[in-house]
Amino acid sequence: MGEEFLLGLTVLVIKSAVVLLVVLTLAAYMVLFERKLLGRMQLRYGPNRVGPYGSLQLLADGVKLLLKEDLVPDGADRVLFFLAPGILTFTTLAVFALVPFGGNIELFGRTVPLVIGDTDIGVLVFLALSSIGVYSVALGGWASNNKFSLIGSVRGVAQMVSYELPLSLSLVPVFMLAGSLSLTDIVDAQADYPFILVQPVAALIFFVCGLAESKRIPFDIPEGENELQAGFHTEYSGMRFALFFLGEYVNMILLGALMAVFFLGGWRGPWLPGPVWLLLKIMIVPFLLIWTRGTLPRLRYDQLMHFCWKILMPLALVNVIVTGAVMAALH
Repeated sequence: MGEEFLLGLTVLVIKSAVVLLVVLTLAAYMVLFERKLLGRMQLRYGPNRVGPYGSLQLLADGVKLLLKEDLVPDGADRVLFFLAPGILTFTTLAVFALVPFGGNIELFGRTVPLVIGDTDIGVLVFLALSSIGVYSVALGGWASNNKFSLIGSVRGVAQMVSYELPLSLSLVPVFMLAGSLSLTDIVDAQADYPFILVQPVAALIFFVCGLAESKRIPFDIPEGENELQAGFHTEYSGMRFALFFLGEYVNMILLGALMAVFFLGGWRGPWLPGPVWLLLKIMIVPFLLIWTRGTLPRLRYDQLMHFCWKILMPLALVNVIVTGAVMAALH
């Protein structure tokens, strides 16, 4: 019994370490990928001075952030000011424990599923963790003792809470079709066809709401540089700012992973190994996010809320009703 426990713990640690390493590496190079891609879109070079083709720019940026002075504003709530940046990064990374990266493999003489922690209520755990991430924005702005930061955090909380509702409703048809809330079961249910073929409306709503949850253009109102300096993280510097920055890019990868799991068949695909298929599908979403950043203007706050409550919410509800009606008619 003791050997079995130690072996299971070792496998869990190995899987967690590999996923953490891959996700953080992808997030780091996503910064370089975005700067290069935006440069191409805007007819300029992007980073090209540090290393071949700018490949060592990440190292230069990391050293710069490490050497920057870590400032705390006068009158700030020091405990919450220190905690806020890590909340978003931690909750986003925690969701990756639910994502199946492939089928089963043989390791140490036992069958090991390529998922860290499968659970029957995986969708609910994902939604709960994404809700906790709201506190990072709220506490970061409030604890800074800066009116611009506070306005940014209020905007961010209202935006994230609002768009969580249509995002949650967009997933209802998915687990209606799969008959389970487990992310592994949802991927298995797409063995014959990806759900995006029968739920394109749900996929579109999920993508748009994920874009809003990520606070990316055209939904970057919580940061609004020309209005709020930098919004909720105005007073952050050094590695604390880097945690906010890292959380945004990890969230981009997470959105890609969830989009792949819920609508694109997850790791399933011909010829290539499962993890390779999942990685290819994941990269579609960050590319689209970067494309929208280089293309679209920022929405006004009233436009953002109007779009959520008067367009996405009714559309998501109608999609749930239609899906239920069609399934009942077919059965």
